Amino acid sequence: MTPPVDGGTAAGDRPPVPQSAAGSTWKPLRLRAFRTLWIAQIVSNIGGWMQTVGAQWLITQESGSAGLIALVQTAASFPVLLLGIPAGALADIVDRRKLLLCAQMLMFTAAGLLAALTATGRMNSYGVLALTFVLGCGTALMSPAWQAIQPELVPKDQIPAAAALGGVNMNLARAIGPALGGLVVALAGTAAVFAINAVSFLVTLAALAAWHRRTEPDPVGPERILPALRAGGRYVRHAPRVRRVLGRSLLFVPCAAALWALLPVAARQQLGLEAGGYGLLLGAVGVGAAVGAVLLPLVRGRWSSNTALAGGGMLFAVTLALLGLVRIPWIAGVVLVFSGIAWMGVLSILNAQMQVTVPKWVRARALAFYLTVFQGGMAVGAAVWGTVADGIGLVAALLVSAAVLAAGSLIGLFLSVPDTVLDRSPSMHWAMPTMVLEPPETNGQVLITIEYRVPARNADLFVRSMAAMGRSRLRTGALHWDLYQDAARPDTYLEVFLVASWEEHLRQHSGRLTGFDKETEERARALVDPEHPFQVSHYIPARKQSPD
Repeated sequence: MTPPVDGGTAAGDRPPVPQSAAGSTWKPLRLRAFRTLWIAQIVSNIGGWMQTVGAQWLITQESGSAGLIALVQTAASFPVLLLGIPAGALADIVDRRKLLLCAQMLMFTAAGLLAALTATGRMNSYGVLALTFVLGCGTALMSPAWQAIQPELVPKDQIPAAAALGGVNMNLARAIGPALGGLVVALAGTAAVFAINAVSFLVTLAALAAWHRRTEPDPVGPERILPALRAGGRYVRHAPRVRRVLGRSLLFVPCAAALWALLPVAARQQLGLEAGGYGLLLGAVGVGAAVGAVLLPLVRGRWSSNTALAGGGMLFAVTLALLGLVRIPWIAGVVLVFSGIAWMGVLSILNAQMQVTVPKWVRARALAFYLTVFQGGMAVGAAVWGTVADGIGLVAALLVSAAVLAAGSLIGLFLSVPDTVLDRSPSMHWAMPTMVLEPPETNGQVLITIEYRVPARNADLFVRSMAAMGRSRLRTGALHWDLYQDAARPDTYLEVFLVASWEEHLRQHSGRLTGFDKETEERARALVDPEHPFQVSHYIPARKQSPD
């Protein structure tokens, strides 16, 4: 299964260019590369949902434990907590296409082994969980790379539509896969479902093999894994908009995971359904998500992202509560259609925000943090709600999860996700420094100082503007940043920032800065006395210049 993610401004800001026509959602499918990979993805996702139904139903028949059934979701999601962030760094360093091919081969092998052992009667609940964990490792390796290639396949103005289509893909598969999986389980057994999932990975392998990806070599050379990991962490830590998206994900995903963890239990215990009926319930969620994709452009045109996220969370909370109360299968199916609409809307908005906010050089790493929060929330949430259901009962667990999710949705209104668009295109506006001494590339920190002369009338605004510049320095590689004022010459300010190595500083010069960083610098430097241009100095670790 391909990645299971659907796709500091005032909370009331409106989208600058709302998608007014539903047809705009489908525009990226006109592009051949995107269309080919999208079709391969839906085949793989259908296979993945069929596999999920087979795994959960096998455990349901063997043990019937809500805790063990919920652990299927945990086993699939927990590997992202272990591998997601390193995989993001890897996807920013190596060829993403090759990484995706390797991850698909790993998942094909695991799914094939699961099918073979089940067919020969040598598979039990714990074996299913173990191989589901391996499949999750493959998903963890490929997810950041898969998300990061989307802007390579479509123009920038189509990125929100591409993110929504990712949700359509996942949820069309959710509409088809579970129902088909339940049918195959009923007719041919769980081994057949696992075998179909293995074959689906071959389709994605073929599509990736046919894709000719254009690569641009890094002028400084490829990053090393540990510095790349640290750089990704610094970027997320000092990017307020990214942190807000992660915060909204944490407020939604762990509680929403109750639906996926407990739905098979509700299908069997409350609604008296077998595998086919459970598949139809999951299909109802998928139908709702597909409807949500059609409605999403209209919602985005009327409401801000912040309002839409809160509304989607509240709607999902209501459906969780109703699922705990209804006992008639067709009513449960109607309720789950609205669950799908809410799920699609919330995750598509969050995913699109990440895609358009993060610059190319760190895109996979930042998306890895987002995917880690998402999958970690699913893993922990599924385990928690499965345990709660075993302890206090299914109905109580669903009602509690609904209440917590509703509260989180209201709290989220104060953690606004803005709709304003930032210029994240690369900007190489820094002149390359002229050096007399040859600095070591990887050993030894580099201290950069910039002296400014600022008229007194501009002083307060300059200090406020420099705070934004400090965040820019920290996002792009600085370990520490500060601004000092000369006590003897109050119009003189000294900006100081420390970079881990000369190589890291060269990366700031050669592609890490964006158009938004350039605008931030221009606002601050417009306040400097034009008769006294700023002065930049680079300090490297002192070395003896001659032997004793």
